[in-house]
Amino acid sequence: MNSSARGVRARARIEVTAAIKEEARRQLAAEGAAKLSLRAVARELGMVSSALYRYFPSRDDLLTALIIDAYDSLGESAETAHAAVVDDGPVRRWVAVCEGVRAWALAHPHEYALIYGSPVPGYSAPQTTVPPAARVGTLLLGIARDAQDGRTRPVEPALPADLRAEVARMASDLAPDLPPEVVAALVAAWAQLYGLVGFELFGQFHRVVEDREPFFRHAVTRLAHGVGLAEAE
Repeated sequence: MNSSARGVRARARIEVTAAIKEEARRQLAAEGAAKLSLRAVARELGMVSSALYRYFPSRDDLLTALIIDAYDSLGESAETAHAAVVDDGPVRRWVAVCEGVRAWALAHPHEYALIYGSPVPGYSAPQTTVPPAARVGTLLLGIARDAQDGRTRPVEPALPADLRAEVARMASDLAPDLPPEVVAALVAAWAQLYGLVGFELFGQFHRVVEDREPFFRHAVTRLAHGVGLAEAE
């Protein structure tokens, strides 16, 4: 097979893969991840199931591809928001990353639900999903690292004795160059960030928080202070 023919086949494969993913995302929005079906995707695309299996051998393979795409898209949104303020102080950079997460989630609610909603029964995410999932956390860790030049405040309260060994393990795994107290605060802030986004996205703020953008900005600014970040002078 000559290079021209290989190029045509490669482009065709990319196009068919994209069409399969797009139809799968449509089904996610309509039915939820638990009901995603390769046969239904094939039927909607006018393909026989055996042809679709050449692209995704199982439902779990397709789910994994959608999850990786979602994490990468979310990470790109956060990284783009951060790039616009990369020369600003650590609090502004932190808030920008968080706002990038929120903006992506509001624009892609079903994909957000896929990665941060209820687990899909019978599905176990492989290790290939870990690097894309870490993109936002890596940004936040980087901001904390960069702030160790003096634009930090003490992280309080101090760690209780029964938590110190666990936090030391977390710090060793995640960021051995940061103080354990900061790592503990970062992990908590990471969870709270997605809690804030999830509460807004899934309706828990209905008739509780109406002006949600300034509330979110205030809340994630408090998270920045909680991990020791200080305003630029």
